[in-house]
Amino acid sequence: MLKQLPISLFFVALLTGCGSQDPASGQAAAPRVVPVETAPAALVRVTAHQPTPATLVAEQQVQVASRLMGYIRSIDVVEGQSVAVGQRLFSVDPVDLQGQVQQSRAGVKQAEDALADASLEYKRFEALYKEEAVTRQQFEKMKLQHDIAESRLSQARAGLDTATGQLRYASVTSPIAGVVTRKLAHAGDLAAPGRPVLVVENPGRLQVETQVPEPVLGGLKAGAQILVEVEGQERPLSARLARVSPAADPVTRTFLVKLDIDGAGLKSGLFARALFPAGEREVLTVPAAALVRRAGIEGVFVVGADGIARFRMVRTGARQDGAVEVQAGLSAGERVVTGGALEQLESGDKAGA
Repeated sequence: MLKQLPISLFFVALLTGCGSQDPASGQAAAPRVVPVETAPAALVRVTAHQPTPATLVAEQQVQVASRLMGYIRSIDVVEGQSVAVGQRLFSVDPVDLQGQVQQSRAGVKQAEDALADASLEYKRFEALYKEEAVTRQQFEKMKLQHDIAESRLSQARAGLDTATGQLRYASVTSPIAGVVTRKLAHAGDLAAPGRPVLVVENPGRLQVETQVPEPVLGGLKAGAQILVEVEGQERPLSARLARVSPAADPVTRTFLVKLDIDGAGLKSGLFARALFPAGEREVLTVPAAALVRRAGIEGVFVVGADGIARFRMVRTGARQDGAVEVQAGLSAGERVVTGGALEQLESGDKAGA
């Protein structure tokens, strides 16, 4: 019984058939000649990279919290909504603060009345002192009471200003222009100082954050260009080294590195891989134009010593400057078809000039 071949090998077998036969004579027909261009698979030295897992984060991110203790009355934005500087995000129930403001106003009114009485007494004693109807000690005592009344009024007014200022904090606004990315509380929850309610970030400036071992940092300088593979992007993006933490993480013994990156459609939170230079390595490459697809399989046409072109499946790697790394399926020096009538070429055809 014949063993079942893998599907990929079955397709390759179909593509690499032994040519056609002349039905009249029963002998194999001469191969068709197809004009093509060829180039050898070459070994080249390229920069080796040390990949490290990374995450895209917003350079400007603010966790917005209330400066007051109180129940959240309403949250006026939703996740994903763009907000402007000064736009209201949420409000805290101001009932307690309103009571403090009213109490402070009553205190100011009481202090004003007390100062008015003290002023009248002070003026009366001042006139009596000039007429020598009261002693200097009595006059100085009345003056002290007047000064105390003025001081209490100042304190009362300061308390009112503080209470009024606190009342303004009941309505919380956005400190930056950006997008609401996270909602950490709901209406009716208790807001407290230091407990974030919303997260707002500026999506216009993104950074890549990653942890790097000490040996990789040796050749890095501020402003160095680092390749970054980002989830959803076909090709690596270029990022600029922005900052390296001066101290290592005590657990992982790695250093926090931040890279500035630009790219349309990028969002914070995406997974990425930073590719840091780590010497050189030798790789086998072919021109990108040599890659074709036959029956859904990626490969190249290899021209043998007999001049016959045969399709061969290959595993590819990185692409750069018009060349493609071949990780398996090809050897150095083998000639591959790179142009000409490549689209019409079939396995068993003879490569012509």
